Amino acid sequence: MNDPLEARIAAHGLTIEFPLYHLGARSLKKTLLSAASKRLQADESNRVVVSALRGLDFTIRSGERVALVGSNGAGKTTLMRTIAGIYEPAGGRIEVDGTVGTLIDVAAGMDNDSTGRENIRLRALYRGMSEAETAALEAEVTEFAGLGEFLDVPIKGYSAGMSVRLAFAVATAMTPQILLMDEWFLAGDAAFMEKAEQRLIGLVHSADILVIATHDMKTVRRWCTRVIRLDAGRIVADGTVAEVLGEEVPAE
Repeated sequence: MNDPLEARIAAHGLTIEFPLYHLGARSLKKTLLSAASKRLQADESNRVVVSALRGLDFTIRSGERVALVGSNGAGKTTLMRTIAGIYEPAGGRIEVDGTVGTLIDVAAGMDNDSTGRENIRLRALYRGMSEAETAALEAEVTEFAGLGEFLDVPIKGYSAGMSVRLAFAVATAMTPQILLMDEWFLAGDAAFMEKAEQRLIGLVHSADILVIATHDMKTVRRWCTRVIRLDAGRIVADGTVAEVLGEEVPAE
C-alpha cells in the first residue's frame, strides 16, 4: 500500500477571472473599462472580466494553519474554492497534494431535490466508499445531525439551520489532510455549536493543513500560525500572525 502524499498547496501565478456575459453594449463596456478599475479588464475575446485573483504565488506545507484575511470581495472565498477544485485557473496553476475536506458552502455538493439520507449516500458514492463504509457514514451523520424523520425529507424543505446541521455532519465525518473552512461554519445556533465545537476542534487539529477565511482576528490568533492578507485579488501580506496582525495586546 502506498504512503499518502505529504499535504501541500502551491500556487504559481494563479489567476481567476469571471466573464461578465450580459454586457452587450459597446458603450457600457467602454465606460466600465475606462473607470480604471483594478478588477475589471478585457480578455482576449474582448469580454469584460472580473479579475478575482491576480498572479498569486505561495506555498502552504504540512503543519501550517493559515488564515486568509481581507475585506469583503478581497478574494478569500474564491481562493478557497479554487483550492477545492471548484474553479479552474484562467492563468497560472495551483497544485494540491493530499485529500481535501471543505467547510465552505452549505449547498456545495447537495442535491436539493434529494432527501438528507440520499445526499449522504451520494457523498459516500463520490468518495468511493464501500457499502459498509456508506452504512457507517449514514449512521454517524444521522446521530450527529439529529434531524430525525426530516432525514427522509428533500433538503429543499429544510430550514437554514437544518441544512447547516446536515452539511456540517457530512463534512466533518471524514478526516482530510487539507481542511478548508469559511468562518460561517463557526456561527451556527448556540445549542448546535456547543455540540459541534469539540468535533470541529478535533478535525482542525487532525488535519495536516488548515486554511480558514475569516474576519475574526480572535479565531486567527487562536488557531492559526500564518496569515495571508488579500486585497483586490492580490496578496499584500504573508507571514506569521504577529508579523501580519501585530503582537496581541494583553487585556488590562
